Amino acid sequence: MGLHVNAICLVALPLALAGAAAPAAAPGARLPLHYKGLVSSTPLGAAFVMPGETLAVAVPVGVGEVRFEATAGSLTATAAHAWRWTAPTAPGMYRLRAVSADLRDTVTLHAFVMVPAAAVRDGYLNGYHIGRYPAAPLHGLAAYRPPRGFVEVTPENENVYLTPHLQLGQFVTKQGGSFPKYVVLDERLLVKLEDLLDQVHRAGYDVRRFRIMSGYRTPYYNHAIGNVAYSRHIYGAAADILVDDMNRDGRIDGQDAAVLAAVVEHRVEDPAHRASLGGIGAYPRTATHGPFVHVDVRGFRARW
Repeated sequence: MGLHVNAICLVALPLALAGAAAPAAAPGARLPLHYKGLVSSTPLGAAFVMPGETLAVAVPVGVGEVRFEATAGSLTATAAHAWRWTAPTAPGMYRLRAVSADLRDTVTLHAFVMVPAAAVRDGYLNGYHIGRYPAAPLHGLAAYRPPRGFVEVTPENENVYLTPHLQLGQFVTKQGGSFPKYVVLDERLLVKLEDLLDQVHRAGYDVRRFRIMSGYRTPYYNHAIGNVAYSRHIYGAAADILVDDMNRDGRIDGQDAAVLAAVVEHRVEDPAHRASLGGIGAYPRTATHGPFVHVDVRGFRARW
């Protein structure tokens, strides 16, 4: 479905309104966007919501006047630099944007209204084979509950950027099939992957963008390739990243995977912030693929 363009906007002045206060500005950060317990410090982020669901968003106080816009839905100011956006009922992608008064700083959020999981019939959604999720979450953990909905992927939106370096189509299951296709994605994974790429650059490695070998997997495809039933991939919370020549020795091998895994371990994951915690696994080259690193978000540490 296409981008909706009937824009509405609200202006936030440095004046408190009713409701919870917006976060304070971080040193050196202009318009990091706070939503769903996350902080996206890049100019572009993504959120996934159900039809009619309300999403709370905020930018730091102390940055002067900020205008907040939405291409559709209902938008209400709740505090200084904080808003509540109620999504439309029609699935599709909508754009939310915060703009500073001097127009020098902008942060955009691509908000995807999902197709409810209740629309899946006998393991299929509009002809696309989803399969069946485990009925009970692993150990009762919320991170392993079946998804509430699915993002519809079409030829018109598969190349849309979710973050500055990640596109929607990179996460589509490799099972083939015609459009529309469907994915599940966890916003925490996208934030983590962008943070990881930033840390890779800071560590001096020349990696333009990540090549995602495997992102979301439908339960059908996950079972077909013999993976474990509770793989984080079926929850849209894992990515297998093909590595480049990280250590510049002229080869791409398991040592490069170890370098990338070490960046995740020591520069990205923070035990004080559960949202960044997850699994890390480095894999060697095989006859069918190059070396890669598995990264996921699950709320607790896992290594293999």
